[in-house]
Amino acid sequence: MAVREAEGAGRVRYTYRLRVSSGARADLEAEWARCRWVWNESVARSKKAHADGEACGPARLDKMLTQARAVTPWLAAGSSVPQQQTVRDFAAARAKALKDIKDRLPARRRAGMPRHRKKHRARPTLNYTRRGFRLKDGRLHLAGGIVLTVVWSRPLPAEPSSVRVYRDRLGAWYASFVVPAQLQPLPATGRVLGVDWGVKETATTTSDAHDLPHPEYGRKAKERLCRYDRMMARRKPKKGQPASKGYREAKKWRAKTYQKIARQRQDTARKWAKKVVRDHDVIAVEDFRPRFLARTSMARKAADAAIGATKQALIEMGRKHARDVRLVHPAHTTMDCARCGARTKHVLPLSERTYTCTACGAVSPRDKNSARVMLLRAGLDPAGVEGARPPGALLQEAA
Repeated sequence: MAVREAEGAGRVRYTYRLRVSSGARADLEAEWARCRWVWNESVARSKKAHADGEACGPARLDKMLTQARAVTPWLAAGSSVPQQQTVRDFAAARAKALKDIKDRLPARRRAGMPRHRKKHRARPTLNYTRRGFRLKDGRLHLAGGIVLTVVWSRPLPAEPSSVRVYRDRLGAWYASFVVPAQLQPLPATGRVLGVDWGVKETATTTSDAHDLPHPEYGRKAKERLCRYDRMMARRKPKKGQPASKGYREAKKWRAKTYQKIARQRQDTARKWAKKVVRDHDVIAVEDFRPRFLARTSMARKAADAAIGATKQALIEMGRKHARDVRLVHPAHTTMDCARCGARTKHVLPLSERTYTCTACGAVSPRDKNSARVMLLRAGLDPAGVEGARPPGALLQEAA
């Protein structure tokens, strides 16, 4: 299969598990302590500069870091690469927060100003540019003499430009490499597909063979999660007291269960997206944003469906395999008729699962009708499911 670098496709991350020895773990945690100090010092310096009416950009923070390393042996004992990247990450976060304020975005949509990172709450994250790491004999060598064993679950498609080494909430270490995005074009099929998102079924399409039923991973794990919640509630430490071993174990089991649920959802979404992209040239996808469902009675089931993650997996898979993924505005898709285009005079309640057109008399399942409307709005024809693809106006393409 032909593999080539995508023009303008940007970059992607390849994440691998790390096997970390006790000595390497101590070195990583010491490096993180230095980077956390640099971040907190940047927060303090920027607040002071703002109070004094002065500018505090990356150049000023870089100068601060150089001076601090010159007079602090503990700071100078670590590599300068992750510390400089910490300054750049802080500057980028602060610039984004200031831009959101300048653009007068609503408070709920703004990026917050960078805050201090507490020792026992922030998880270690170290960023290294190309001059700060190298791969040799299948092992990752970081600046400062830190050597890590990588679990190569799949080969890297290209030379990485940077790497992020981090620890998750369960204590496992990972390395995330940034590489150029690669295109793997698939042969043309001449078929098109419309996708409508829902809660009863995660995805309803114009092809019955490509519907995605609701896997309900969260509901299946609910009994275990409730048990761990009760264990944590019984062992919850009093304010100011350290947590007991039983509390920490219950918290870890609960976190492992949530991690398994997230991975199950991700695996199902990727497999379904690969099947859809392999069998169709053009995919019309409802540009649905499920955030508003969090304020409804369907919040739990909608979160378990993971519509946002599934849509993102489909977009990324389409970009990887050079498929045409078109995003369709979701307004009134449940009210329009896919046959004649007429719109009902009232909003259909969720309990009404059959769509009946008052103009042409067409009767079809509600979600199937919406999936066909996606094709029409994308400039395609529902008949394209059988192979026809008439020309039409292009809509927004997936970024």
